[in-house]
This record gives sequence, structure tokens and C-alpha cells, in this order.
Amino acid sequence: MESVMHNQTQYVSKIPDKDGYRTYSDTEHQIWAKLYAVQEKSLPGIACPEYMSALEEIGLPRNSVPQLKDINETLKKKTGWGIEGVPALISFERFFGLLAEKKFPAATFIRTSDDFEYLQEPDIFHEIFGHCPLLMNEVYTDFMQKFGELAASASAEDQIMLARLYWFTVEFGLIQSNKDLQIYGAGIVSSVNESKYALSNKPQKYELDLVEVFRTLYRIDIMQPIYFVISSFDQLFNLVDAPRVVFESIAEARSLGPHKPLFAVGDLPEDDLRKKIA
Repeated sequence: MESVMHNQTQYVSKIPDKDGYRTYSDTEHQIWAKLYAVQEKSLPGIACPEYMSALEEIGLPRNSVPQLKDINETLKKKTGWGIEGVPALISFERFFGLLAEKKFPAATFIRTSDDFEYLQEPDIFHEIFGHCPLLMNEVYTDFMQKFGELAASASAEDQIMLARLYWFTVEFGLIQSNKDLQIYGAGIVSSVNESKYALSNKPQKYELDLVEVFRTLYRIDIMQPIYFVISSFDQLFNLVDAPRVVFESIAEARSLGPHKPLFAVGDLPEDDLRKKIA
């Protein structure tokens, strides 16, 4: 989840002026324009139709970093959602609480050219290009709000598990669209490298099952070795529309224990993985 990040970062969130606008340099606008051009060319055919139509409808600027204030006007009219600029670090409680209030927490810095192809921290390109188009989709936003309400009311231990569901859907989810496997997760559609990698034969892919998701660890600083596949956004909403099933699945996953991760954990225990969610 993009708001809970590690402490070692070169990036600093932009502070809005009295009118709610943030200042970006020419170089930063150029980074946005280049990222947009690359992804606009690569996503047709691999990103799901819901994302592609929403990207067109939301009308993001191609050549300049967008302003949250402008995007909020568009989202508010369509689904009642908004974007909340946040510092690099916020708590799970605030993150989930904002979702429950139909507000998406977003970092406001943009990556440098050194991190152009892959950035483990969520910058404004990830937040806006990756997340905001699907906030125009009412089924998807119903899921997001319901998830936020569910997670905000959960215990700290259960929030760790729910973060995995968020990670493997909102951030790195795949969808079976007609006969084609396509991408919708914001961490994939906004990544120059991972948008190509995710549909290759390198990672493992499984139909989404709550217990399996809750048993699967992840890292933010590698290409994902595992993705979960949904059949529709209605399935996403149905996952969280039955809280009893969700918490029973968490309990079952906890009793079975986590799967052995397909990456080197080293000295990074689960608690630290939680702190590094991005």
C-alpha cells in the first residue's frame, strides 16, 4: 500500500500552496510526459478494458504532472471519490480510514530518471496514472470503500493480512478478461518493466482464493513472483461484502501458516515487511 513506506528515501512530498497547487520543475514534467508516453503505447491489449476506458475518460495531462485539485473535480463528479495528498509515511489506520471515506491517499513527488523503469516507492505517476483511472469505475470504487471500512475496523494483526489482499489485487492484480489474461493492478500498469513481465511465463499465476492470498508473503523491492487472477471487479466487491468469510479466511490462513516465499527473506521478518508495504 502506497502510504506505508520505509524510511530510507531521497524523495520528499510536494507541499501545496494556498490554492491547493503543487509546483513541479520542467524536468519533473518531462519525466511524467516520458512515462505517460511509454505506458500509453505499451498498455493497449495487456491492460483490461475497464482500465483503458477509464484512462481515456479521466483525461490525465500527457505532458505535465497533474494537480490533485483538478483530478478531484473529475472524480467527484463521476464516483464521489477524491485524492488526498499525504506525506511519505502514514499509518494503516489513516490509510484504511481514508479509503472508507472515499479518499485515496497519494504521494506527490515524482521519480527521477535514475528510477524511470522501476521504483519501489509510490510516486505520483504510480498514484495517478496507476490508481486514479479505476476510481472512475463504480464497481471498483465500491470495492475500495468496502475494503477500507473492513480494514479500518480490523485488529492490527488482521490489518497485516488484509494488506496482502490489497497488495495482490489493487496493486498487483491480474484479471481474466474474456479469453485474455490482462493487468489492472496499479503497481503493474504504472511500471515500465512490470507491465511487460507480469504476463510473461516467468511469474506464477493463480486464481484468487482468500486463504491463499492471506498465506502469501510479498516484497516491494522485486518483481512479483506470484500474481492472483480475478474474473471480474464484481468478484472483488463480493470478496469484501461478506466480512465473516474474510475473517474466517484470515483465521484459517493463520492456522495453516504462510507459504514459503519465492524470494530471499534474509533478515526481513514479517513485521518489517509490513512496514515496507508500498
